[in-house]
Amino acid sequence: MSDLLRLATAGSVDDGKSTLVGRLLYDTKSVLADQIDAVTRASVDKGLATPDLSLLVDGLRAEREQGITIDVAYRYFATPKRSFVLADTPGHVQYTRNTVSGASTAQLVILLVDARKGVIEQTRRHAAVLALLGVPKLVLAVNKIDLVDDAATVFAEISAEFTKLTGTLGWAPEDVLEIPVSALHGDNIASRSAKTPYYDGPSLIEHLESVPVDADNTGAHSLGLRFPVQYVIRPRTAEYPDYRGYAGQIAAGSVAPGDEIVVLPSGVRTTVERIDTPDGELAVAQAGRSVTLILTDEVDISRGDIIAAVSDAPEPIDSFDATVCWLGDKPLRPGARLLLKHGTRTTQAIVGALIERFDEQRLAAQPNPDALELNDIGRISVRVAEPIAADDYRANRHTGSFLLIDPAGGNTLGAGLVGDVLTAVEVGTEA
Repeated sequence: MSDLLRLATAGSVDDGKSTLVGRLLYDTKSVLADQIDAVTRASVDKGLATPDLSLLVDGLRAEREQGITIDVAYRYFATPKRSFVLADTPGHVQYTRNTVSGASTAQLVILLVDARKGVIEQTRRHAAVLALLGVPKLVLAVNKIDLVDDAATVFAEISAEFTKLTGTLGWAPEDVLEIPVSALHGDNIASRSAKTPYYDGPSLIEHLESVPVDADNTGAHSLGLRFPVQYVIRPRTAEYPDYRGYAGQIAAGSVAPGDEIVVLPSGVRTTVERIDTPDGELAVAQAGRSVTLILTDEVDISRGDIIAAVSDAPEPIDSFDATVCWLGDKPLRPGARLLLKHGTRTTQAIVGALIERFDEQRLAAQPNPDALELNDIGRISVRVAEPIAADDYRANRHTGSFLLIDPAGGNTLGAGLVGDVLTAVEVGTEA
C-alpha cells in the first residue's frame, strides 16, 4: 500500500464539497487552533450555531462572499496510516476545466451528491470526465443524508443509479463505494455513524486509509522505462569537467545501471552507466522518482526527448487521433494552429478533423461536429511539427496525455488523451 494518496473532490454546486474538505481537515486535526477560533468567530457573526467548516477552505474573498469554490486548491492532511494530497475543485459547469486539472493526477476522487437531489446532470458530467481521465477509484459521498425522510430508501436508490452509471463508464464494482454522509455533522466521515444503521461499510476516512492504489499513479503496470528529459546537466567545472547528466522524473517503469535504452524520437541506443541523486547513486529507480541518468555514450539528447526501454519503446508519431476536453472560451474548429505540450516537449500542432463530440448525458457520440465548445469532450485528429513518443493513454496516464496551448497568450486550451478512450464509455451514436 502506498503511504501517500492523491485524491480530488468533485460534484455540483452546493453539494457540500467545501464543508466535507473542512470536516476532513478538522477530524484529522490538520488545522491550527487559531484557524478553528477564526472560523468559529466568523460563524457566530453569520448567526450559525455550529462552526461553518467550509470557511477553512474557501479562502478567496470572492468565494466566501458567494459561498462557492471557484478555483482548484490543494490541501494536505494525514492520519497515522496515510498522508493525503487533496485537490478541491469547483462545481459550477463553467469550471469543469478545473475538475479536469484537479483529477488528472488523482488516484481516487470523492464525488458528492446532495441526498435531496440525487444523481443530476453535473454528476453524470463529472463521472464521464473522471472515466475518461482513467481515475482508478471512486467514492460517491451522498451528503446531507440527515435532511431526507426515509434515508435508507433514498441512499439505496441513489446507490443503484450510480452503480449502473459507473458500470456503463467502465469501473469495476470493487473500485466504487457509496457512503451516506453528513459533512456538517460528521456522520460517517471519521467514524461510522449510529444514525445510518442501514449502512454497514467503512467511514470515509477508514476507506481512504485502506483503499489499495497504484503507487506510481500511471496506470502502467507492465510498461518499461519512460523518462522525459527535463534538463541536461553540464556543470563544466574543475570538479566536474566532463559531467553530462539527464535529469527528470521517471514516468513509467524502472531503470538500473546496465539497462539498454533508446532515445526518442532520434532512435539512438546506448546503456545506463549510473543513476545520480542528491543523496548519492541508486542501484535502481522506480516510476515517480526524480533522478539524473548518466549514459555510457555521449549522445545528442535535449530537453523534450524521452529515454525509454528498448523492449517496448513507443514508435514516435507525428499524426494521431486523440480525445480532448476543450477548456478554451473560444470554440475549437478544424484547422486550428496550436502548441502541443507532451511531457517536456512542446511543438507546433494543427488540429485536423473533429471526428466526434461526446454527449456525457446520453453516453453517445455525435459525429463530425462543427466545433467543440467550452467543456465539450470530443475525438480529434492532430498533426505535430516534431514527432512525439507517446503511449496510448490507457496504457500510461503520463506519457499518453498532452496539453493544447494558445501560441499567442500561452493559456491552456485543451487537455488531450492519446488514443480513442471514448470507446470505453460510449454506448451509441447520435444521428
